[in-house]
Amino acid sequence: MAEKREGEVIADENESKKKKQTRVWMDGCFDMVHFGHANALRQGKMMGDYLIAGVHSDEEISKHKGPPVFNERERYKMVRAIKWVDEIVEDAPYITQIETLDKYNCDFCVHGDDITVSADGKDTYHIVKTSGRYKECKRTQGVSTTDLVGRMLLATKSHFQHDDNVDKGTVEQIAQDKSAKSPWTGTCHFLATTQKIIQFSNGREPNPSDKIVYVAGAFDLFHVGLLDFLEKVSQQGDFVIVGIHTDQAVNRYKGRNYPIMNLHERVLCVLACKYVSEVVIGAPYEVTADLMDHFKVDLVCHGKTPIMPCADGSDPYAVPKSRGKFRVIDSGNELTTMMIVERIIKHRLEYEERNKKKEVKEAKIMAALSNGGDK
Repeated sequence: MAEKREGEVIADENESKKKKQTRVWMDGCFDMVHFGHANALRQGKMMGDYLIAGVHSDEEISKHKGPPVFNERERYKMVRAIKWVDEIVEDAPYITQIETLDKYNCDFCVHGDDITVSADGKDTYHIVKTSGRYKECKRTQGVSTTDLVGRMLLATKSHFQHDDNVDKGTVEQIAQDKSAKSPWTGTCHFLATTQKIIQFSNGREPNPSDKIVYVAGAFDLFHVGLLDFLEKVSQQGDFVIVGIHTDQAVNRYKGRNYPIMNLHERVLCVLACKYVSEVVIGAPYEVTADLMDHFKVDLVCHGKTPIMPCADGSDPYAVPKSRGKFRVIDSGNELTTMMIVERIIKHRLEYEERNKKKEVKEAKIMAALSNGGDK
């Protein structure tokens, strides 16, 4: 074999550097996966070529933080379905280790600019920070798992409607996440911008040959039951459009304090799902002929849950049914948003205690930082 010249060797090395893939590690509890988690993962993916998400086990979370709302199998599945995630690692260590980064050939670890502490009050990222293999992304203001738990315990509509009758003392006790609070109600008033929606959007239009499938609903507290439904829906066609109902429409057919998440929040949660191609913001409750014709819908799907009539008593799916374009999809998963809320109510004291402990540990770290100490 002919020996390579010096110039050729240098060229090969340069080509090898160009081809080197930057692998990013992000880990977390990812409990009640929401658009804040998705936005962090989106930012992490932008820092490299391949994103690996490490998800902590129930045992690890209970040891360091308190009981998770979703079990580990649910959380693994939810994170795997976020469109910016290339791979997940189950049962990732709570305190991020250099050995973990090396095992998965990751160049560095990324985390939000909020504080995460272990059971003994230490910064869970202190090891990778010391080694210089840590980068930060911006935390999404206005949402957290703690805040969502607080909303469910609060049982009011104040997360999207101003309510002067809300007991502010109760809010302070339940929703402990200060950065996620409205100064009036203590709950979230997140407002999406066009930029944020563009960042979450796929940005592609359907091809002329694509079979377009339409579904509509509340999609509140985006959970594994909704995920399984959308996965089955995606198997019915090539381009999935999800209509998200307004807060008022959802409250009409669900009652109580629903929706837990406002319209903008629900839109971003659904957009982050890899099975979704497009979202209609504030979709009409009735699937009309105009809607089907405008989006060139080939099939309208609905889950096995009961369909509530329109305000005038008519069937909201009368048009697709009359066209022979309506299908009921069995997701194989009976989990509902109401069941998630019931989990929270059942374990109310445990979650309140978890939130209080989290706040105390974070306050200690902030005090140490202000005094020039280490995390």
